[in-house]
Amino acid sequence: MADPSSYRPKPGQIPDSPGVYKFRDEHGRVIYVGKAKSLRQRLANYFQDLAGLHPRTRTMVTTAASVEWTVVSTEVEALQLEYSWIKEFDPRFNVKYRDDKSYPYLAVTLNEEFPRAQVMRGAKKKGVRYFGPYGHAWAIRETVDLMLRVFPVRTCSAGVFKRSAQIGRPCLLGYIGKCSAPCVGRVSAEEHRELAEEFCDFMAGRTGAYLRRLERQMQEAAEEMEYERAARLRDDIGALKRAMEKSAVVLADATDADLIALAEDELEAAVQIFHVRGGRVRGQRGWVTDKVEAVTTSGLVEHALQQLYGEERGDAVPKEVLVPALPEPVEPIAQWLSERRGSQVSLRIPQRGDKKDLMVTVGRNAQQALALHKTKRASDLTTRSRALEEIAGALGLDAVPLRIECFDISHLQGDDVVASMVVFEDGLARKSEYRRFQIKTFQGQDDVRSMHEVIGRRFKRYLQEKQKSGEWTQEPSADARVDDNGVTAGTGAAADVTNGTAATDGTGGITPGIVPGTGTGIVPGTGIVTTHPDEPEPDPMAGRPTDEDGRPKRFAYPPQLVVVDGGAPQVAAARRALDELGIDDVAVCGLAKRLEEVWLPEDDDPVVLPRSSEGLYLLQRVRDEAHRFAITYQRSKRGKRLKSSPLDAVAGLGDTRRQALLKHFGSVKKLRAATVDEICEVPGVGRKTAQTVAAALAGAAPSAPAVNTATGEIMEDDGAPPAALSAERGQER
Repeated sequence: MADPSSYRPKPGQIPDSPGVYKFRDEHGRVIYVGKAKSLRQRLANYFQDLAGLHPRTRTMVTTAASVEWTVVSTEVEALQLEYSWIKEFDPRFNVKYRDDKSYPYLAVTLNEEFPRAQVMRGAKKKGVRYFGPYGHAWAIRETVDLMLRVFPVRTCSAGVFKRSAQIGRPCLLGYIGKCSAPCVGRVSAEEHRELAEEFCDFMAGRTGAYLRRLERQMQEAAEEMEYERAARLRDDIGALKRAMEKSAVVLADATDADLIALAEDELEAAVQIFHVRGGRVRGQRGWVTDKVEAVTTSGLVEHALQQLYGEERGDAVPKEVLVPALPEPVEPIAQWLSERRGSQVSLRIPQRGDKKDLMVTVGRNAQQALALHKTKRASDLTTRSRALEEIAGALGLDAVPLRIECFDISHLQGDDVVASMVVFEDGLARKSEYRRFQIKTFQGQDDVRSMHEVIGRRFKRYLQEKQKSGEWTQEPSADARVDDNGVTAGTGAAADVTNGTAATDGTGGITPGIVPGTGTGIVPGTGIVTTHPDEPEPDPMAGRPTDEDGRPKRFAYPPQLVVVDGGAPQVAAARRALDELGIDDVAVCGLAKRLEEVWLPEDDDPVVLPRSSEGLYLLQRVRDEAHRFAITYQRSKRGKRLKSSPLDAVAGLGDTRRQALLKHFGSVKKLRAATVDEICEVPGVGRKTAQTVAAALAGAAPSAPAVNTATGEIMEDDGAPPAALSAERGQER
C-alpha cells in the first residue's frame, strides 16, 4: 500500500486551470481518470488526511503510485478527453456502466444500393439508419412484418438477393407482396431507395402526414369505384395503426426526448433509459454498475450521459434529455451534448405533467432492474459459497456461518418501537423463520437498549428450548434464568412473535448447503461445492426439535452469526446480551449503513471488506431485508393505532352502528359532546346503547389533536389524513 505523500506533487506544480488527470499504480497502469475545472483544487482533495477520505477514494490513492495531468482550454474539452481516456485505459476505479446484454436495433442500410431492413446489434456503422434499441429481437420482426405490407423494402440477406437475381425469380416475400423485388427489376434502385426513406420517416415518428395521405387515396379510390384498391389501402392503414399501437403515445406534444432514471444502493447502481421519439417510446435500455468510486447521483448521471452519447452524432442525440439530477456543473455537459447534436439540447429535471409521470415509470424500471440483478447474483450457489467463505475469513470464524440471523430496530421518533429478525440459511432467505418483536421494557427512542432487549429475548427462548430437551445442563445465572415463557425472572418481557418453524438437523447444525432434489451442497468450513447425485433428497425438517403437536419449536436452533443493523454501540449491546446468558459460541457483527463498515465486539476499528466482496454483498442484503421487515411491521402498527377509535372499546357496538354514529355526528369529538337523547336519534341506536356510548366516551381521555403537516391546520380527532402519514414516513427509521 503506497503512501500518497510519496508521490504528491510539490506546491506550485499543479496549474489552476481546467484539465484531466490520471492516477497510475506501481506498474504504470492507469487506475483512475478524472476531470476538473481547477486541477490544483481537485488534486489537493486527494492528498489530505486519509482518515477524511471516503473509503473508496482512500483505497484508490493508496493503490496509486503516481499522478499526472493534461491541461485543456475549456471544461467541455476536459469532458471529451476524460471520456476518451476512460474508453482507452478502462481504469479499475472509474464507474463503468456495463450493458447487461447487447440490445438489438432496427437498422436500415441506406449505405447500400438496395437498402435492407434488418435486426442489427453491436457497434453502429456509418450510413446505416438505426431505430431502437428494442428489448427483444422478436419485437423488431413483428413491427417490420406489419410495415412490409405498406413499405415492401428488401429484408433478405446479400446471398439470397444475389441468388434471386441470378435465377430471375424473387423469394417468397416477393410473391406475397411483402417485398418490392428489386432483385428481379420490379422496381428500380431509385424507387426502392425512396421506399426505404419513406419507411425510415414513418419509423422516425412522422406518421400523421403519411396516414392522412393514405386515407385520402382510399377515399379517392372509393369515389372512382376502385373498391379493390380502396380495400387494399384500408388494410394498409390498419397495418400501420397496429404497428403504431405497439408503442403507445406517452407525450402528447410529440416530443423527441431521452428519459434517464437511476436506482442505487451503497454498492451498485442501475440506470434505465427510455427513448421517446414523436411522443412514443421507441426504445429502452439499461445498465448496472458497481460503485467503484465515491460518486453522487449527479456523478452517476454524468457518467450515464457520457456512455449514451459519447459515440453519437446528429439526431441520435435528442432535443431534450430528462434526468433525475443535474451534473455539477451542468453547463459543460449541456454544451457537449449540443455540440454532438449540432443544435441546442435541453438538459433538465422534469417538474410536472406527463414528463414527470413518465420519469416515475422509468424510475420503477430502474428499481426492478437493480432488484433483478441482485436476485440473479444471489441465486448462484457458487457465489453464495464464496460469500460465506469471505465472511468467515473476514470475521475470523472457525467455520462458514451457514445460518445468519439479522436484527433491526424501527420506530417513528420513539413511537411504536419494534424489531425484526430475519434468517438466512446457506445465503438464502428463510421467510418462514422471520420473527418480529415489540419493545416492552421501556418507552422512547433508544436503539442500543432495544437491541439488547431483543437479542436477550431471542436467546432466552433458545435456552428454554434446550432446558426442555435436556441439552442445557448448566445452571444459568440469575440474570439469564428463564421461566416457562422464556422470560427472565422479574422482567415481565415476553417475545411478541409470529408463528413459524425452526431450522435444525439432529446434530445441532444445518444440513450443509443441500439444494433440494440435486444432492449438491457446500462442505462446511471450505465453501467447496459437492455433488452426490445418488443420495436421496434430505428431509429439511428431519431431526428438528418439535412440540407435542409435531410442529417445529420456535427459536430452537441458534445461528452461527448474529448481524445487527448498526455500528459499535449496537454490536456491544448484542454481545453483552449474549454474555449475560452465558452464550459464547455465537459470533456477532454489525453493518453500519453509512460506509458499509463491519464492526466486531471490542474492536476499535471496523473491518472494511473489499467493494467487490461477495461477503459484503451478502451482509448488505441480509441487513436490507431486516430493515424492510422491521419497517413494514412498524408501519402496520402505526396504521392500526391511527385508525383506532374510542368507539372500538364500546361493548355491543358493531361496525354498522359505529359507522352510523360517525356519519351522523361527523367526528368523535362532536359525538363526545352529544347528549344521550341526541345519540338516540341515530337510526338503530337505542337508549341503553346510547348511555353505554356516552359513558365510554366520557371516560376516555381525548387524544391530542392531529395536525396537517402540509398546512398547519388542526384536524378533527377521527384519524390522521393521508398527508400526515406521508410526512411521518420521512421521519421513520
